[in-house]
Amino acid sequence: MFKTILIGTIIFACASIAAAQSDYKKFEFFTGYSHNRIDTGISDDDPDVGDIFDEREGFHGFEVSATGNLTRYFGIKGDVSGHFKSQRFPFSSIVPLANVDLESRLFNFLGGVQLKDNSTEGTFKPFAHALVGVAHARNRVEFTDGCVAIFPSPCPDSETLSETGFAGAFGGGLDIRASDRISIRAIQFDYNPTRLFDSTQHNFRIGIGIVFH
Repeated sequence: MFKTILIGTIIFACASIAAAQSDYKKFEFFTGYSHNRIDTGISDDDPDVGDIFDEREGFHGFEVSATGNLTRYFGIKGDVSGHFKSQRFPFSSIVPLANVDLESRLFNFLGGVQLKDNSTEGTFKPFAHALVGVAHARNRVEFTDGCVAIFPSPCPDSETLSETGFAGAFGGGLDIRASDRISIRAIQFDYNPTRLFDSTQHNFRIGIGIVFH
């Protein structure tokens, strides 16, 4: 009889511990589309008046992140994003075929903390995060064949400028639970400052996607 009670007590204790350990999601993985309004420092307005909300271009890209939840509300997060843009500028109004092609890329490699209710219950899951790390920017400039009409010699060689510097992402968003294993990230908004080419860029990224947990 004593052994039966002891075994029952052990089983009950183990079940209680298992339940306590499984009342929140331990891990999540996000993948989705990301749009970044990147600060180029070039404004259509008065060049003598700075405006961090105007001097920017829209870059399309992706974002992936992984979060390990240490408690129901606190997790450690790693985040990688890439944003890309191709542009063509006329080199001369006299020679229509003389253009300059610019290909720009910006990558963020970040890590930090996330605050979120990771319980297995509930549908709407707002979250906030603070991430820091590095950004890598790459700009490739290439002249089209039409530039031979301007330069007495062959077109200048293409040139690539790259820089790696500080980056951060501070913001949050809203996940909507679709099933036990999948949530929809309805919106994510981050302030994404970078320090590249001896200046600070004030970028703002917006994302949507799917969360697996």
